[in-house]
Amino acid sequence: MKACPQCSLRYPSESAFCFIDGATLVTLRDPWLGLTVAGRYVLEQLIGIGGMASVYRARFKLADRLCAVKLLNPQLASDTTTRERFRREAKHAQRLAHPNIIEIFDHGDTEDGTPFLVMELLEGENLSDVIAQGPVSLARTLHIAIQMTRALGRAHDFEVVHRDLKPENVFLMNGDRVKLLDFGIARCAQDVRLTNAGEVFGTPEYMAPERATSSDAGPPADLYALGVILYEMLTQRLPFDAPTPAGILNKHLSDPPPRLSELLPSAPPALEQLILDLLAKSPEGRPVDAHRVHAVLCEIAKSAQIPIPPELDLPAEPPARPAFPGALHRWSRRIELFERMLGKGFGAAPPADLARMIDTMKSHVRELGELRTRGLEEQRALDVIHREWKEGRFQQGKAMDRLTVDISKTREEARATRAGTAPLAAAARSFVPKVKTAHRDVLFWEGRSGFIEPYRELAEAYREMADLVDLWADARHAELEVEAASLEKERLVAEVDQQIRELRHSLAVADRAMEDRKARHFSALAEVGRRADQLENDLVALASQLCGPLRSRADLSPLFAELARDAAPPAPPA
Repeated sequence: MKACPQCSLRYPSESAFCFIDGATLVTLRDPWLGLTVAGRYVLEQLIGIGGMASVYRARFKLADRLCAVKLLNPQLASDTTTRERFRREAKHAQRLAHPNIIEIFDHGDTEDGTPFLVMELLEGENLSDVIAQGPVSLARTLHIAIQMTRALGRAHDFEVVHRDLKPENVFLMNGDRVKLLDFGIARCAQDVRLTNAGEVFGTPEYMAPERATSSDAGPPADLYALGVILYEMLTQRLPFDAPTPAGILNKHLSDPPPRLSELLPSAPPALEQLILDLLAKSPEGRPVDAHRVHAVLCEIAKSAQIPIPPELDLPAEPPARPAFPGALHRWSRRIELFERMLGKGFGAAPPADLARMIDTMKSHVRELGELRTRGLEEQRALDVIHREWKEGRFQQGKAMDRLTVDISKTREEARATRAGTAPLAAAARSFVPKVKTAHRDVLFWEGRSGFIEPYRELAEAYREMADLVDLWADARHAELEVEAASLEKERLVAEVDQQIRELRHSLAVADRAMEDRKARHFSALAEVGRRADQLENDLVALASQLCGPLRSRADLSPLFAELARDAAPPAPPA
């Protein structure tokens, strides 16, 4: 593709000059800039580029609303597994609908098959930039971490594990409002396996020990990464570091976690203990879930008299205003100028071929107006569906929160109670060899007495054995009581887990229905967008053909100057 260096109008690669100002066209270094993706999103500016994808500031073509469009890099687009991971990022983030998780509006493939996803446009900085400036204060750390655990709690409740939680994927908006980003390698329990044996994805500095040997790590792996981030925020140091990724992973596997108080003596002991628990080598040694971590962080904040960030609702979306009809306005104005050129150059009888070009351009502009009306209807219908789905999903997520938050403490109690049965069982078993020894003594003295002589040693043996059996019975009773309490707590957890599974199933059904509803409107919008782009390309070609032979006429120079002045789109009305 080419573009005019003066007015930025785009042209096919075979074009040479701009019909507006006559400037020599230049080849675009970034062919995506200015393009419309899927007939709906106009790419305006490159704002980020990485190894996997590029991100553009974009605008809804038919609505006065900004967004960000993420495009998979072309060299990766042919890889089926990479494409599926990219698609999965959109699917996972969409299903979570949480104020602390980036919102995804749309995803699909461009005309040339490049996968894309459309997300909210964020303004702020990521957590890695904040840490680079120095250790983060306790108050700010807790403010950020509490929001992170809310987001992780929602993700884990819907069986989504991030698997690459790190400061670069924690975005801070105005007031340190947190948004978790990049669910590109996230895994859901319902996903088909995408990782081959031996493949490990993630960032070594934040990778839980089990991630080094398994691609199926669950929510505890995210909690481990959270522990690393907490330690790094407060100290500006990583708890485990080495010159190579293998060396870092080995330290995660074998080195004990450092104590926070060694670098930050003023740190609350409860926070130090929480970080140590989060960095436990075994997943079973970490807190039971993100909700429990959230509760502990809130307790620490209260003790330190640090305000707890309020739980946010999803922001209300203002009604989308139709985008100013710039293309229609510009082309109507240009056609008016072209007609004046023909009138001034040829009087009342312009050449038939040039008159036909004008008529064709007018027909194209009329069709553009009809397409815009149709597109706006489809966009409004999509906005209604998305708003209904997002509000419904958010309320369902709150219902899930009520279930999981209430059961989180019971789950921890069940784990602690179950752990408490082991020493009681060991204590009860310890009486068995003692009772057997006492029983041998009883048999010995029974044999000596033959029940003919009443040996006092026999009475002592009976009493010793009776005392041991009483102690054994007490220990066994204590074991059974704790076992029963553990089973009751596990029963309560199992009942809530069943309710959670049923809620997840109903949400999955609702999601499929919503996707079907949206797909029809997306398809219609894409058709409208493709046809509109085709018409605008035809208009550029017709205008170039018309203006070519007219530009050399000196008497038309003032009209061409007027055409150039009108090249920039007018500002939309207030």
